Amino acid sequence: MRLKTLRIVCSKAELARIPDGKVLINTINAHSFNTAQKDEAFAEALSKGDYLIPDGASIVKACRWLGAESRPKERIAGWDLFEFEMMHLNSRMKECNNEGMKKGRVMFLGSSERVLSLIRERAARDYPNLEVVTYSPPYKPEFSEEDNRAMIKAVNDADPDLLWIGMTAPKQEKWTYKHWQELDIHCHCGTIGAVFDFYAGTVKRAPLWWQEHSLEWLYRLIKEPRRMWRRYIIGNALFLYNIYKEWIRD
Repeated sequence: MRLKTLRIVCSKAELARIPDGKVLINTINAHSFNTAQKDEAFAEALSKGDYLIPDGASIVKACRWLGAESRPKERIAGWDLFEFEMMHLNSRMKECNNEGMKKGRVMFLGSSERVLSLIRERAARDYPNLEVVTYSPPYKPEFSEEDNRAMIKAVNDADPDLLWIGMTAPKQEKWTYKHWQELDIHCHCGTIGAVFDFYAGTVKRAPLWWQEHSLEWLYRLIKEPRRMWRRYIIGNALFLYNIYKEWIRD
């Protein structure tokens, strides 16, 4: 995968211009870019989705440095996508409800039943015009064909107006891309991983100051050093090396 040739959303304002209908939206950051260098299926899933948002200041800066075809003006976190889509659908359904129509349906596919129950509780307060449907797949490195059929059926039976998939990268992106044609939906679908935990409150997101100064990664490293040191210390150095390799190839 080459960062220079990826089609990346350049600003939060562009989120409002994503057309209605069946649309797959993925995110990319330094960690996922590194992973995609050695995982061809993941690279294909990221590059062939409909929209790719820059969930990392490192991606924004690297695109500018490389003179990429897409040069994002700002970081767009998975949380930003989540908030935009949820508020947009909630507002739209509020207008419809004035005419006696039903609630919009949002489906969360992934994570544990505990996390999903917390999401349902919070969403009922935050988005009163939305109905939340959830499905917790089995926790295993690889899904069986039976698991896949059950997950696809759950999505198709729910017929959501908005679909979120959170099974951590690269699993969530690869699964969604592989089964995209089997998902009989007509809505936006976002692969947003950690946002499930952020919204449920089971993982605390970095305070606003850290977010605004592109230090959310450092906050997570300080909070969870044993789990995150490889991703952020080794991973950040590897990202710089991968970007340098791409630069000298041109």
